[in-house]
Amino acid sequence: MRRLFSTLALAALLAAAPHALQTTRARAATADDVRATYERFAAAQNAHDLDRVREVLLDSPQFLWVSDGRSVWGREATLTRMSAFQNNAVWRVVPALDRATVVEVDAGAAYYHLPLVLELGATKDKFDRLKFLVSALCVKTPQGWRIAALFTTEDKGE
Repeated sequence: MRRLFSTLALAALLAAAPHALQTTRARAATADDVRATYERFAAAQNAHDLDRVREVLLDSPQFLWVSDGRSVWGREATLTRMSAFQNNAVWRVVPALDRATVVEVDAGAAYYHLPLVLELGATKDKFDRLKFLVSALCVKTPQGWRIAALFTTEDKGE
């Protein structure tokens, strides 16, 4: 009897192995896609290229950016707010990509959470370095991965 249970348990494990491997690969692909989406977003911001930023953000009135204790709804309202910041002589995000984490919600949605420093100032030789935590909700669309929501808060350390 013990041998029968051992054989059945081994058979169950072997049957589940391909599914587990496929699931692991799918999660790795999702994480890679989410990271690439955020990196395109950060690069577009640093290039002050709002057209490229627009391409990465979900085109929806339900797009949400929580910034400075405010809810900004919709992609165009978000771009308008970002453009006001980008009028500064210095406006650059320095994401800590090595400290980023992907939190998968399902096969088509994941959060990308990371700390970053926002360099912001009126002159190139005098600017502030503000620490933030960012969580970007990324969703898979027929056009590829897009950012559907951004949640930013001051990084108060550990």
